[in-house]
Parts: sequence; structure tokens; C-alpha cells
Amino acid sequence: MVHDRVIEWFEASARPLPWRDPDCTPWGVMVSEIMLQQTPVVRVLPRWELWMQRWPRPVDLAQAPTAEVLTAWDRLGYPRRALRLQAAAQAMVEHHDGEVPSTAAELRALPGVGEYTAAAVACFAFFQPEVVVDTNIRRVHARAFTGDALPGKTYTSAQRRLAHELMPSPEIDDGATACAWNASAMELGALICTARSPQCQICPVADLCAWRAAGSPPPTEEQQTRGQAWAGTDRQVRGAIMAVLRTGETVGRCELLDGLPLPKASAEQRSRCLDSLLRDGLAAEHGGQVSLPGSQGSATPNPGGPATGGPATE
Repeated sequence: MVHDRVIEWFEASARPLPWRDPDCTPWGVMVSEIMLQQTPVVRVLPRWELWMQRWPRPVDLAQAPTAEVLTAWDRLGYPRRALRLQAAAQAMVEHHDGEVPSTAAELRALPGVGEYTAAAVACFAFFQPEVVVDTNIRRVHARAFTGDALPGKTYTSAQRRLAHELMPSPEIDDGATACAWNASAMELGALICTARSPQCQICPVADLCAWRAAGSPPPTEEQQTRGQAWAGTDRQVRGAIMAVLRTGETVGRCELLDGLPLPKASAEQRSRCLDSLLRDGLAAEHGGQVSLPGSQGSATPNPGGPATGGPATE
């Protein structure tokens, strides 16, 4: 009953996102899944549309200069995702005739593709009945079926078992219902069963929810997650450095670090963050001059970076 209600709600209320369009290519779905990791839909939408116009096929991205790829990623955050996506595109060209592979196992073998992304692309692009579990789905499972306010930070073995148990049998209709359940539960968690302000009054399964039946108890200390700080962190400093490099300039190391508009960032932190960008393949340095990798006159990125190394973790 829960599955039917949630799927019916999704069919009536789902957002008309372009990567859900029946005409969207598997590549478009994969790009969306990478971009949506830790980034809200409202920020991804314009960047996805521009990205797909510029690189509509894996081969287009595979051949693009890395500097252009990082510049186009712009301010989506976690720019290593852009390198991982390009590395995956290059592997598709080399091993899959430039096409996105259709099975989770093949997708998982691509550089930088983890368990979640492989399952999501196989499900949403190829209608394979894979178990897809993101933060939103975990929260729906926790509230509706186990009575917990939040699922906690760690994806536990018990949560994994529950996710598999809740998947509709693929034998019913070749997995169509199973794929619909994944998309529907994810959307319910994103729009209705949110972390901070759940809209139980319009939830299609409120009367079946174990958390509601228990009186909607608050999250325990173990279940609570803390928001990530930004000001003063290495992420902020790395982002400021990347913002300068995305202008296309080649700039001296000292000039770059001294010119960052972060008065509270120490010289040691600035230098450390630049060194981490160099290690990650997000920047290149030659003769004391720093630029995006692949820019004219730049050095070759660190060969240990995610663009050329083995699969990166999600």
C-alpha cells in the first residue's frame, strides 16, 4: 500500500526536471547524478543545461581541455566531480564505444563512479531494478518503516537490508515498479519528508508512517547531523583559489595566495590549500606560475589526481 500511494503521488506531483524527460539520454542522466551529489537541484539546473549544450555526448567531454571543464563546472562545489566525470567519459570512449554502459557493474567499473551513482544511472537511465539509496530515501525509510526521526550519518547494514526488502520484485513488470519506487521515494524525501520541516499534513502515507504513529519523536543525538561549516575552512580557501583560476589567468603563486580576499586565512593555510589542489589535479604549477590544468603554458596535473588515477570514492 505504501508503494502504491507514493508512486501515485509522484506521478501527480513530481517536478518536471529535464533529466526525467523520456527523451533525456543516459549521458544526461549520468551528468545530473554527478552534479546532484551534495548540491541542490536549483543550483544544478542551469549548470546541467549549459553542460549538456556544450558536451551532449561522452566523447565531447572526453576530448575537452580540462581547464574548460573546470571553468564550466563553475561554483557547483566539489570540483573533483568534474574531473571524475571527464575521466568516466574517457573510459566510455575507450571501452564502451562512447556510450554509457547500461549495467550497475559496468558503471561501477568506471573511474570515480561509486555504488550510488552506478545504481542510480542503471535505474533511471536504463530501467534496471537496482536498489537506489540516497539521503532522501534513507530518511523516508527511517520514518515510514522504522519510526526514527532521522536515519543518522552512517548507512548501516540494517538500513541496507531494509532497502532491499522494500524493493518491489522485478519479476512483477520487468522492474518498472521497482524503478518507479526509487524515484518516488527520493522525491518524497526531497519535497515532503524533509529533514527539518516535514510536511506530514500533505504526505500520502502519513497515516501509515511509523514515526507519526510513535508521536513524531525528535531525533536522538546519534541521529542528528551537523551542518558543514564554511567560513574559515580549507574548503572556503580552496574555493577562493579556484575562483581566481577559473578566470583563465596564469598567476604567480605568491600573487595568487596573497591576493585571496580572506583576511583570516593564514599564509600556511593558503599554501596548504593550493598544494592540495595541485595534488587533486585541480590546478597546475610550472616555474612558480599557477593555472588550471590544461591551460596554455600550464604544467601537467599531478598524475595521482582523480582525472588520471583509479576510481575515486563518492
